[in-house]
Amino acid sequence: MSPRSDAPILVRLDDVTMHYGRGRDAIQAIDTVSLDIRKGEFIAVVGPSGCGKSSLMKLISGLHPASSGFVTVEDRPVKGPLKSVGMAFQASNLLPWRTVVDNVLLPLEIVQPHRSKIRRERAAYKAKAEALLAQVGLAGFTDKFPWQLSGGMQQRTSICRALVHEPDILMLDEPFGALDAFTREELWCALRDIQQARGVTVMLVTHDLREAVFLADTVYVMSNRPGKIVKAQPIDLPRPRDLDVTYTQPFQDLVHELRSHIGGKH
Repeated sequence: MSPRSDAPILVRLDDVTMHYGRGRDAIQAIDTVSLDIRKGEFIAVVGPSGCGKSSLMKLISGLHPASSGFVTVEDRPVKGPLKSVGMAFQASNLLPWRTVVDNVLLPLEIVQPHRSKIRRERAAYKAKAEALLAQVGLAGFTDKFPWQLSGGMQQRTSICRALVHEPDILMLDEPFGALDAFTREELWCALRDIQQARGVTVMLVTHDLREAVFLADTVYVMSNRPGKIVKAQPIDLPRPRDLDVTYTQPFQDLVHELRSHIGGKH
């Protein structure tokens, strides 16, 4: 049972379809998807390339409208981009002319109510960003520039930037896909610790089934496009999880179960 199984539902998709474009040239990306994400839950979405994993993220964050069905966050219909979402991607997209801490502060210069306060309260905001960076092991790198960081350190910075305005939902689109295996596993643990400490709701899109099983409370498997949910797999491995669990038979069984639902005919 998920440790968050009794929490209120934060995100709800009800028979949602989604298309890119209109009319005869429209391409259907999502087909009648229904799912609930509870407050504080960590979900992962896996599936073949082009199946609509990232499109699902765009629906929930309000970056693309549903063609039919309903998307709600905190029982309110999603009608446009949500301020309550933080996002990080495979490319860290850090601004090369800004230091690490100034990159993390960037969303606060854009999102209200922080935008109105950051000039006069910059010291307090900077201290908050530095504390977040320290939490992911970057305490000594706040004044460095992105080109002075390793790929893993850049991704840690990117995740801190996504979290600094204290979003209700953290959305991660293949955030560790370009990293080597050792660094990737190191960042799994960093993300595990952040989520546990902050209780933020997380949606992770990944091709890595081990990553999904290690981090998530529930893993959703999507079919080939147009994407449907073909499997909702609870991950009943006890928390807190460390990397040793990835060598156990229950972990391997879950990975094989998920793999059996990917790429087949549904």
